[in-house]
Amino acid sequence: MVKQILRFGLVFVLLSASAGVSASGQALDEDDEFGPVVRAYLGYLRNEQNVVDDRASRHEVSRPYYIKNSNRIRALRQMAISIARDSHNDYLPELEAVAGDEFGLLFEHPPRSHALRIGEVFQTTFRYMGSVRAGDVFYVFARLDPYEQAELREKGSGRSDLPATDVSTPTGVKVSTRSRRVGEPK
Repeated sequence: MVKQILRFGLVFVLLSASAGVSASGQALDEDDEFGPVVRAYLGYLRNEQNVVDDRASRHEVSRPYYIKNSNRIRALRQMAISIARDSHNDYLPELEAVAGDEFGLLFEHPPRSHALRIGEVFQTTFRYMGSVRAGDVFYVFARLDPYEQAELREKGSGRSDLPATDVSTPTGVKVSTRSRRVGEPK
């Protein structure tokens, strides 16, 4: 009887381990369509989710905190994949996802969520990329790089060294983003 229980336990452990390996392998296979930068970002989001899961398993965070942050990570992942697929570019801007009650974390004078327009720039720092429903509604913003910020400040020159790329957001609206400027090392 004890031998049967041990055999059953061993079979269960082996099947569980192989299911875990195939699940993580499946996530990596899904990322194969992207370049190294996008894959690294998606891996970063997976690691962030593992940290949140670990903290929740140790009862270090409340259930609402866990749910909100898991949903935020899911929203960032959806937007990153959408940008990468639509632009066919191995570059992602720095993304920030905030819920409606968190606009004060990004903005000194927060905009109203119902007045946001995709592609609109706020404080010459953030471009609104769209909203993603992942449990809560998260509003995703891309931090502009320093060159884009400088260009917006100059605004009247009409000069643009960087080619624009049209990116569709999950809502289907095209947004123009800039490729990253790479300089020669000195």
